Amino acid sequence: MDGICTLANDRVYDQLVALLNSIEAISGENTPVCVYPYDDNTDLIAAEIAKRSNVQLYDDRKSMEKWDNFAKAAWDTHPTARDRWMKTDDKIYHRFGTHRRYCAFDGPFDRFLYMDADTLLMGPTEPIFAQLESHDCIVYDFQYKDIAHVYEVASPKLEKIFPKTRIQSEIFCSGFYASKRDLFDEEKRNWLLAQLQANDAEILYPMAPDQTLINYMMMKSGASIYNFSLQLPKEKRTGCCVTSTHFEVRDNLVYDRGNRLIYLHYIGISSRFFSRLCQGENIDFPYRDLFLHYRYLHEPEKRPQFTTKPEWYSPPPPSFLTRVARKLGLK
Repeated sequence: MDGICTLANDRVYDQLVALLNSIEAISGENTPVCVYPYDDNTDLIAAEIAKRSNVQLYDDRKSMEKWDNFAKAAWDTHPTARDRWMKTDDKIYHRFGTHRRYCAFDGPFDRFLYMDADTLLMGPTEPIFAQLESHDCIVYDFQYKDIAHVYEVASPKLEKIFPKTRIQSEIFCSGFYASKRDLFDEEKRNWLLAQLQANDAEILYPMAPDQTLINYMMMKSGASIYNFSLQLPKEKRTGCCVTSTHFEVRDNLVYDRGNRLIYLHYIGISSRFFSRLCQGENIDFPYRDLFLHYRYLHEPEKRPQFTTKPEWYSPPPPSFLTRVARKLGLK
């Protein structure tokens, strides 16, 4: 069985509702969806999921503990990660819980499409799943233009472990990818940990822990990775991130120079701005009305009505979005 999955807790409640509604609108109300819990803060999302017969909240504790332990073991091999994390947020493990998306490799779907909670489905998923007939991992992004958010580019070991040609063609954003159940069995996981412990750990980028680790897992194990952004003709490719200002919204779908997006990623916008917006604050951000459409798809009467001037959300440092857009080729 094929299905779509995501990672969430109550902090991203509004984004999760919007994502689930977009999946229903684009892919159909019977599309199987599994939500992996980031942590135990799930009362709100559990109540929402209970209303939807096609959606389940993952509750396999053995599976979650397995991936918790794997992530800890992987990062325990890193020479500098813990020191860097402690300076940032005083946590032993940074953003612990993001790796729970790896539970998708245990099921319930034979083949799955993982989407971050801050995305919206915009196009059909059939082309994604079709490529899984001949590949292990399907992606559609331009992360290969921004290696520094996947691997430690200063490490002299990086290009000894992965040739430059592979780095430029195989790395991907962990916010949207399709793959298969049982791709990483116990033997393979133990082998990957041994490789990290023996030689490889320093190439992992600690500040994006789930992204660097899933890239390493796929690339080190020799998985076949297919990226639509490298395979489609240039005139057919689309961007995917809200950093792009040239997208057109028509009938609550998004187009890039006439080509319909498969998904839209609200990259770089904190979940707190979505929450504040849905609580009635007139917070503005890129493609806000599209988000509001899907968030309140089934309860339009609850959509916030604003009478004040919108306040632009507070982004990261001014150069960030410009830099991300440039590196991802999204302009």
